[in-house]
Amino acid sequence: MNKNSILLLFALVYCGCIAQQTKKSDSTPYTNPMMWADVPDMSITRSGSDFYLISTTMHLMPGAPVMTSKDLVHWEIGSYVFNRLTDNSKYDLLNGTVYGRGQWASSIRYHKGKYYVLFSPNDEPFKSYIYVTDNPKTGNWKLVTRTKHFHDASLFFDDDDRAFVFTGTKIIELNKDLSDVKQGGINQDIFQKDADETGLLEGNQVVKYNGKYYLLMISWPRGKPRRQVCYRADNITGPYEKKVILEDNFAGFPYAGQGCVIDDKNGNWHALIFQDRGAVGRVPLLMPVRWEEGWPMLGDKNGKVPLTAEVPLKPVDSGKRIVESDDFSKKQLKINWQWNHNPIDNAWSLTERNGFLRLKTDRIVTNLYAAPNTITQRMEGPKCSGIIAMDISKMKDGDVAGFSAFNGHSGLLSVVMDGNKKYLTMSTNVVDLDNKTKAILNVEVDEKARVELAKNLVYLRIDGDFNLNKDLATYYYSFDNKNWTKIGAEFKMIFDYKKLFMGTKFAIFNYATKTTGGYVDVDFFKYDRNTK
Repeated sequence: MNKNSILLLFALVYCGCIAQQTKKSDSTPYTNPMMWADVPDMSITRSGSDFYLISTTMHLMPGAPVMTSKDLVHWEIGSYVFNRLTDNSKYDLLNGTVYGRGQWASSIRYHKGKYYVLFSPNDEPFKSYIYVTDNPKTGNWKLVTRTKHFHDASLFFDDDDRAFVFTGTKIIELNKDLSDVKQGGINQDIFQKDADETGLLEGNQVVKYNGKYYLLMISWPRGKPRRQVCYRADNITGPYEKKVILEDNFAGFPYAGQGCVIDDKNGNWHALIFQDRGAVGRVPLLMPVRWEEGWPMLGDKNGKVPLTAEVPLKPVDSGKRIVESDDFSKKQLKINWQWNHNPIDNAWSLTERNGFLRLKTDRIVTNLYAAPNTITQRMEGPKCSGIIAMDISKMKDGDVAGFSAFNGHSGLLSVVMDGNKKYLTMSTNVVDLDNKTKAILNVEVDEKARVELAKNLVYLRIDGDFNLNKDLATYYYSFDNKNWTKIGAEFKMIFDYKKLFMGTKFAIFNYATKTTGGYVDVDFFKYDRNTK
């Protein structure tokens, strides 16, 4: 081989490597679940290369988190639609609770330079909210109106700018300014359930493609698997025809169903469908959409949810995540935190002791579920770990402060002030809520272990394992953040739709059972996620 041949061969190999690298950088690989955390009831919209996803967080405040991405794989929280809800005193944990209620399945839409969100709290006074902003990344959401209640509804703007709400089998036209239901506008059932639809049929998400209207809904016929169905029509009021577009168990967990579809700037289509994953909650699965004979078929070529795949978009990773550590050194809490119900703003502080989150007692209660100012972040699979450092020197007799894997079934590490002594306990708490009012009827407490504390700085750690058939939380404490002592028993975490109806959360809490005025200072929350 002469010198020119060698140079030519080298050039071909080099160009091939560059081409391969370029091809690689033009796509973003992912593994399902795309987010292994509680992100249910997804609705998505797009402007240019920016995707915006909204999810349900019910009784947590601030609420209606809007997540942003450019590649559908790397997501961060851009803003919350509201800071608190004030429809009734139960949002303040007074005269009841709104566990499993509050902000339910939302719809987000981009239309003519503005972003709109519609949601309906599943509680009194049973009225919807519609908000608008110019930029979901910065927030500044403004309330447009309160109107009638729509269950699991999808907001939709047609090509002629007419605005509609799809809910279940019904379409309702709104005024163009979205102020209310349009008098004399379209307000009718657009299809009837067929003989196969013997159970749940909801979660309507609507798109228009090639002049046709597509309604994506979750279907759960009695005695059969949950699935995703699609209704399509040439006219907005029908007639509609139906097709099952996804019916698949995935990774040993059953029932992938309910979600949304979206196109990217290059004309490719993608779906986000959630799947029940036990105690961690309802997690998003990302998959391609294959348009076959005018139907959006979900999954790979065999109609299955892919374990791994690629999105044909360049990866854009800001480094931000939906769950993050926090050293509480800023003037504001990290956007990842949410309070359990409305917080009491004068009972917590980031400035009274720089670099610490101070949680003060403000109300006498008997249990964690009635305690205001409990602050939470999601737990994630397959495994995760959270550590807090807490100064407990200013607790008062009867105060209870600590760290929890929080849900309707909770496992707690609690520092209990009893007279002049402090004890660390590991216990399980199971709440009993009234089905109608969500008032707390009882909390069953089972203390597994107790040790007396002689120091005022304690480190508390919870490890979560959400692998198949696990859902276990393990509890530890330390006085130096190096040497850890296991305490109590492994706790079996549970997702219970009759109680809190969400995935298990890390929760930091402090409440008074005898007298108010005590406080704890939290130095940091350190979070790690194990991908195995």
